[in-house]
Amino acid sequence: QVQLVESGGGLVQPGGSLRLSCVASISISSFVNMNWYRQGPGKQRELVAIISNRGSTNYVDSVKGRFTISRENAKNTVYLQMNSLKPEDTAVYYCYAGTISRTYWGQGTQVTVSS
Repeated sequence: QVQLVESGGGLVQPGGSLRLSCVASISISSFVNMNWYRQGPGKQRELVAIISNRGSTNYVDSVKGRFTISRENAKNTVYLQMNSLKPEDTAVYYCYAGTISRTYWGQGTQVTVSS
């Protein structure tokens, strides 16, 4: 059973930074891509950032220039560095991993941006 475990969420003031981690129970080279999603209060889940197994990345417009997704294959870990956080970034952040035939989700980690 493949598991994804997120960590790094918490309470931060506007303008602050957090780094989320997603550790997989298998080699992340097995996945075609790994993504971060988020779901804010009363909102639908949205795709935030993507990183392919070749390292190419893409972001939703609202986080471009503020968030950076990266991967460390040796640690089976994907990161989401979040800078210049805004109250509207408040959400549960989920890690996603996909192969050609299957998808996997983490349990989520809460990020709250508030003064």
